[in-house]
Amino acid sequence: MKLPLLLLIASSLSAFAEAKKPNFLFVLTDDQRWDAIAAVQKEQGEKARFPWLETPALDRLKSQGAIFRNSFVTTSLCSPGRASLLTGQYAHTHGVSNNHTPLPADSVTYASVLKANGYHTGYIGKWHMGTQPERPGFDFSASFQGQGKFFDCPVTIRKDGEVRQVIEPKWVDDASADHAIGFLRENKDRPFLLTVGFKSVHGPREPHADLKDKYAGEKANPVPNLKSPAPFRPEGVNDTRNSAPGNPKMLDYFRTLTSADRSFGRILDELDALGLDKNTIVIFTSDNGYYLGEHGLGDKRSAYDESLRVPLLIRSPFHKITGRDITPHVLNIDLAPTIVDLAGIDLPASFQGRSLRPLLEDQPPTGWRESFLYEYFYERNFRNPTVLGLRSTKGKIITYPGNPRWNQLFENEKDPYELTNHYDNPEKAELRLELEGELEKLKRETGFKVPSTADPDEFGKEKPTRKRKRDPEP
Repeated sequence: MKLPLLLLIASSLSAFAEAKKPNFLFVLTDDQRWDAIAAVQKEQGEKARFPWLETPALDRLKSQGAIFRNSFVTTSLCSPGRASLLTGQYAHTHGVSNNHTPLPADSVTYASVLKANGYHTGYIGKWHMGTQPERPGFDFSASFQGQGKFFDCPVTIRKDGEVRQVIEPKWVDDASADHAIGFLRENKDRPFLLTVGFKSVHGPREPHADLKDKYAGEKANPVPNLKSPAPFRPEGVNDTRNSAPGNPKMLDYFRTLTSADRSFGRILDELDALGLDKNTIVIFTSDNGYYLGEHGLGDKRSAYDESLRVPLLIRSPFHKITGRDITPHVLNIDLAPTIVDLAGIDLPASFQGRSLRPLLEDQPPTGWRESFLYEYFYERNFRNPTVLGLRSTKGKIITYPGNPRWNQLFENEKDPYELTNHYDNPEKAELRLELEGELEKLKRETGFKVPSTADPDEFGKEKPTRKRKRDPEP
């Protein structure tokens, strides 16, 4: 009788250990600016650009957890950013340098690590790394290729070795919410990791039918840098697609965001209804920021703060972070190591980011980063040059390899709208040398190289007759 008793005890201990593992719900939107949260707009008072915005689910998550006030991406572009979230690596390391390169199937990701350590892993919604059909590291997926569609989107479901495709008859992020709710219900009794990628707010912005007229008549308030042009595109300040304050396309950006917020709220409601809020860490972010006319720009890619900064909210039942502001610089490459660390698993050597766990525990380690490397690699048919930059707590330097006349230096704290370029200012020579030195240091430390997947940099060298894509409308 002793052996069965020992087996029973061992089984009970194993079940207890499994139950103690935290679950993870990781949700990301597409092209959401750092300030596109109603609660953040409210904080800004008279400086709010979109004071009429409504995002009740995000406001709720912010009130229940922590907001990271200085959250940035290392490449402001969809596919490289998504690959960085998964791998904890810079684009020059993981090699997804553009929107048509797939993630290598053998990549070490937070999903592959958790899957190997007993987690059931699921991916739902937008993946967007070329037309890649696989979702490496995930046991289950209900996802679409490329950009998908807001309505009647083909979704490929991979479950238990079977693959089938369905045409979703409803608004795409509502369909993703349905799949997420189904995953939560099926996996509530075992450790899980669920990633949900909303299509919103990427163009062509088509909000849910219920919200297609929301914000009618509203206008965006102006900001000082609308007429401060990017050096590589000075004509952009005259592009009314980006800067018109009541532009219907701009309003569709926020209508679509509010639609996705409602879908996200449904997932949070189900998490709570199942009692999973007691042992599930919720992480919300976006793959990159977005311009709405600042510096005469739409889209993202370049290195002003509107493009670099992203929302980051974390709710954790294991940490006392309710209502907390966390201010150190954090990066998209930090989320993979954070998830693995919070799961109690050793970090793979391949991760280049740092776990945010010490910040969640209000014990920031000595030597937390005060600067980071930003990189964007030229893509054919887009009018953005290659960019290498560094943002620090002291300032920001932006360099344009091959076009040094465009280089820029900003003092972010004194000049948050990045209006005054001090690159050639002799009074700022010491700061410039310091930031240039730090940039070179980070390039060495991170093994910087131009990825083999990057297009040859031909910015400004195209033939006059060559057609080039316009910046997407906001």
